[in-house]
Amino acid sequence: MKPRTLALLLGAAASGAALVACSSMAQRPPAPPLPQASAVDLPHYMGRWYVISSIPTFLERGVVDATEHYTLRPDGSVDIDFRYRRGAGGSEQALGSRGFVENGDNATWGVQFIWPIRADYRIAWLAPDYSRVIVAREKRDHVWIMARTPTLPQADYDAMVRQVAAMGYDTARLERVPQGAAGADR
Repeated sequence: MKPRTLALLLGAAASGAALVACSSMAQRPPAPPLPQASAVDLPHYMGRWYVISSIPTFLERGVVDATEHYTLRPDGSVDIDFRYRRGAGGSEQALGSRGFVENGDNATWGVQFIWPIRADYRIAWLAPDYSRVIVAREKRDHVWIMARTPTLPQADYDAMVRQVAAMGYDTARLERVPQGAAGADR
């Protein structure tokens, strides 16, 4: 086969594949706009949050006693201290990152683990008393249900799961995070 003929065939195949991909994407309904909390009071948001359940990142799969502790820095950024154990008898591990507020209502952040990459972090829902929160991502790949206490009443948890579903997440992917020793030693 001549190189020109081969190039034309490959170009046609690539164009066809692109059209198929676009048409299949067009058939999926778009996710609803991701809600976000309005006017988050950053000093009030700071402190410890227990991870009750999540659609976890690869680092969070199978962890227990997961907490996030937020500390507001003088420059307006937020130190994030994520602590967890690998199994009930595992030693405590820690992972630090920094959050950078990206809008005036303090609900959208970029979280940086490694410079210069910032991950999407959105306070999608926040209880009026700052006792519970849903943190989401625009891509709908990860979500976290967190509370100021290691457990939630089942009715509150179920209501939050319904909110996560309404945001366009597959709630069958939510994983509960066992909380046992976290409250005792931190």
